[in-house]
Amino acid sequence: MTEKMERIEFEYTHTYDQFTVFFYGNRVFIGKKDYPIGQCCVDILNLDKILLDEIDQRVKVFVPAAQNLLVEKTDSAAALAQERLNAVWELIFALPVYRDLKMDEPCNYHTFQRLMADKEKWAQVQDPTSEGYAKYQGIMIGLICFTEGLRSFRQLIDKMADKYLEPLKYRNSSAYAEAYSCFYTQMLSASAQVFGDDFEQGVPVEVSFVPMMHPTEEGKIFIAEKATFNSLIDFLQTEFYRGLAAGNAPRRCHNCGRYFLLTSGYNICYCNNIAPGETVRTCRKVGAHHKEAQGKANHTPAQKEYGKTYNRLKARKQRGKISEGEWNDAVAKAQELVAQSERGELTDENLKRLLAEL
Repeated sequence: MTEKMERIEFEYTHTYDQFTVFFYGNRVFIGKKDYPIGQCCVDILNLDKILLDEIDQRVKVFVPAAQNLLVEKTDSAAALAQERLNAVWELIFALPVYRDLKMDEPCNYHTFQRLMADKEKWAQVQDPTSEGYAKYQGIMIGLICFTEGLRSFRQLIDKMADKYLEPLKYRNSSAYAEAYSCFYTQMLSASAQVFGDDFEQGVPVEVSFVPMMHPTEEGKIFIAEKATFNSLIDFLQTEFYRGLAAGNAPRRCHNCGRYFLLTSGYNICYCNNIAPGETVRTCRKVGAHHKEAQGKANHTPAQKEYGKTYNRLKARKQRGKISEGEWNDAVAKAQELVAQSERGELTDENLKRLLAEL
């Protein structure tokens, strides 16, 4: 059995414009790691704009060196072009998705030396009518457009998340499907009016199904969907819509403003990262207390029960019956129970019972 398992472990090397991931259930497997569907999209949404600007600057330095190589045709020109390309890879390969992949080192970091060593390919890239020349220029065009693609993707998801997903009463795949239907219809209309074209959300991807050993659960084998993408944007679009179908969606934290992945069935408004200005407490813990500090007018029965529970827990903390951490955890749990009640998942009687147990 050990021998059979070893036969279905696959080793892949990747480039920035061709990489393979695996989908199984509500998770995506990237290299040796796996994430809930939608997490990579969230990580891209949270990238600092300064990082994208720096990638642009490095690409602007690289492109003239790559073009100059076709003029000078020397080893030193190739070395300079490679040095500047490697500076671009330094940032791109540290991005979400790429950072978990085993990159093809000879292909990525010795591109121009290998090109000049292959006489046939080197002759092609110097012939403007050849396929090799088109590929050479395509590398530069792809890098020039790389960050613009990420910015456009982030802008699109920002709009969908803020305008269509945030107002939803329920957080599940059915609710997301209805919101996407409204978004899709409006985008179709806008695309037709402005661009005279369709709002196309299809992506090119090569799919096959393979047996795979679970990277973290020893001995577990499953049938995975192997997907090969030619761009990071294609993967991100696929992951985002798969996430919505599974009930996972990016949501902007109501405290820090960064995105977090909201999983199906939960209506949490705060992320679990350390809150701004705090050293220990997360936005979720801070948010629980901020909510209590807000006005109590028009509270629902569930919210009134939460208020009673909050005061009881606070009194226990003040008497030293529970620690600060236990109090924070209990308050956050009480919020989750109230959210479930307001989604119709708990009766008033069950809510009161569960709150009393905290």
